[in-house]
Amino acid sequence: MKKLGVGIIGCGNISAAYLRLGPLFKALDMRAVADINMDAAKARADEFGVRADTVEGLLAADDIDVIVNLTIPAVHYQVTRQILEAGKHAYSEKPLVLTLEEGEALRELAAAKGLRVGSAPDTFLGGAHQQARAAIDAGDVGRIIGGTCHVMSHGMEQWHPNPDFFFQPGAGPVLDIGPYYITNLIQLIGPVKTVSAMAAATFKTRTISNGPRDGETVPVDTPTNIHALLEFHNGAIVTLGASWDVWAHSHPNMELYGETGSLFVPDPNFFGGNVGHAGMDGDRTNLTATDHPFGIANQDDKGTPRANYRCAGLADMAQAISEGRKHRCDIDLAVHGIEVMTGILSAAESRAYVDMTTTCERPAALSADEARALLA
Repeated sequence: MKKLGVGIIGCGNISAAYLRLGPLFKALDMRAVADINMDAAKARADEFGVRADTVEGLLAADDIDVIVNLTIPAVHYQVTRQILEAGKHAYSEKPLVLTLEEGEALRELAAAKGLRVGSAPDTFLGGAHQQARAAIDAGDVGRIIGGTCHVMSHGMEQWHPNPDFFFQPGAGPVLDIGPYYITNLIQLIGPVKTVSAMAAATFKTRTISNGPRDGETVPVDTPTNIHALLEFHNGAIVTLGASWDVWAHSHPNMELYGETGSLFVPDPNFFGGNVGHAGMDGDRTNLTATDHPFGIANQDDKGTPRANYRCAGLADMAQAISEGRKHRCDIDLAVHGIEVMTGILSAAESRAYVDMTTTCERPAALSADEARALLA
């Protein structure tokens, strides 16, 4: 299989994860990084032994086949469009774009140029979420009829040194953390039909409590406490609570209720974890762990073993290009997810139901053998 030359635009915190984990996958050759801040690009290049380019230089580089867009969400559309116009495949950190119109424009451009667009999150390819998918596909809990999802904390100002953009339009918990939950729900249940929601911004400012800006306040200009209802095409109704206004809670991350049982799904922000199951007798047990490679812990997270296989979606796209098949983290999935998330925010503002105008196929399941085939 031909390796694809990979370049990265945007050398912030997340770029280190891509550069560290990219070499795990046999279809990826991490070659260059670029940033509007050349010092940041040079520092990251020196750290990982790759080339530092200007943005213009990377877009024109002959040895780069796919460019990963790790810029801030506000310019995701602009940068991904530049990548496609340069004749290169594009893979974006989430969210792909901030509006449905931007997503449709990228889909049209990619199709016209015969190029691929992929987008994070790819955590749904993790061992735990694929185990939940296998249980649903096998009919272990019958048709999914409902569920609950909760992603709630007190926000990014407690740990991020520059959290300003998290609290501006285009971010907030739905567009920042929501992609993990929405994407996993779509791969488990299928596309969304209609959404409704209510939302508020409890705190008008946030106080940074870490780093060199400790004590500085930043304004809040987007909803930070959102409660949504999602109706899926299969008939399931799922509640989603997404909030950065909560100090503590005891809700599980994700539960799915079927006609003959329930599944308890771990945090979609991560690849691994235990999947719980209860049948009609109500007795809850954890499903036996599988040998799926993307569920095996490979890093320590403050004393907690974590499975982290970021770049799996990018690697699957690279392999799909070689094999001439549809990749799993594709633009149809991303655009539908964007419409769901922006629809939630629109529904909260209008106090009305919002019907989806897009749809997508469930991404293909990723078996243990297929996951192993992606690894170097």
